[in-house]
Amino acid sequence: MSPFARNNTSALGRWWWTVDRWTLAALAGLIAVGAMLTFAASPSVAHRIGLEPLYFVRRQLMYMPMAVAIMVGVSLLSVRDIRRLAAIVLLIGVLFMALTPIVGMEIKGAKRWIALGPLSLQPSEFVKPAFAVIAAWLFSSERLRAGIPGNTISIALFLLIVLLLVRQPDFGMIVVISVVWFTQFFLAGLPFLWVAGLGALGVAGGVGAYVAFPHVASRVDRFLDPASGDTYQITTALQAFTSGGWFGRGPGEGVVKTIIPDAHSDFIFAVAGEEFGLFACLVIVCLFAFVVLRGFTKLLKESDLFVLLATGGLLTQFGLQAFINMASTLSLMPTKGMTLPFISYGGSSLLALAFAMGMVLGLLRRRSATGGRA
Repeated sequence: MSPFARNNTSALGRWWWTVDRWTLAALAGLIAVGAMLTFAASPSVAHRIGLEPLYFVRRQLMYMPMAVAIMVGVSLLSVRDIRRLAAIVLLIGVLFMALTPIVGMEIKGAKRWIALGPLSLQPSEFVKPAFAVIAAWLFSSERLRAGIPGNTISIALFLLIVLLLVRQPDFGMIVVISVVWFTQFFLAGLPFLWVAGLGALGVAGGVGAYVAFPHVASRVDRFLDPASGDTYQITTALQAFTSGGWFGRGPGEGVVKTIIPDAHSDFIFAVAGEEFGLFACLVIVCLFAFVVLRGFTKLLKESDLFVLLATGGLLTQFGLQAFINMASTLSLMPTKGMTLPFISYGGSSLLALAFAMGMVLGLLRRRSATGGRA
């Protein structure tokens, strides 16, 4: 039974009858899975590092209502207001990123977080979706409005963000932002010579990172030749999937969470595989695939270039992040510390993903032919 009548003219009533409720339900499912796996994985991690067993559980449950409020609140906005909000978030996020190497917290050799009282914030997580929306606006302005150098401004912003990420360093974030930005640029009508040039630049950047940064080289070398270094976490994660079989060992019966340091974040997919089995993992994969494919299906009917580029970029970002996390856990690519959207522990990631998917829901809402687009 619907919570709102069709003649309900309140903001929430109009939202309920125009938002894509199937995508909303899939996202709610991912959040619910995340809560369940946080309960399963994090107490052992907290105990191992000397914290109270429910420390991570309580923090994640504190962030979840905030994330839901952000996602629903952003999805209530008009297209114009989403664009304005993205510009504000991008400006603040870039400023915080510039400050991170100076005043940020160092964790595992990287300065990506800024302490805000009892909370820690990773500004790049919020820059990632905000830049996708602003890049879409710049690309569409270049195509549709004479005299606006949208491509040039977008390139300058992209290079600035990459430079700030190199200082942290965070090469996984650089890869995600670069792939999304290039995809949007391509969809906006990037000339073939630019495609070739930017592709070559991307390859050169990857080779440069391998040569200049030992930790990047180490991860690639261990992926290509496991005997060349420590592959304990990946080997243990693969054993967890084997141990779980089709239906898992049962809730709380897993071993991997007691011996992998990042079982509650980067390797939470392995916890799902061991305790709930391959079937549960396939359900998680299907939820991610449903959100991305349904979004792209709705975009096939979209006539607004900005909405097409912005939503396409955000969906690419969402799907790519999920793929990187799961592929890393399954040793299908070099390891990268990247959260599984809405499932891994992490306040900044959860709130930023809620912001991103709130924009997706808002941009894909049904609007009248006369008034909804801006």
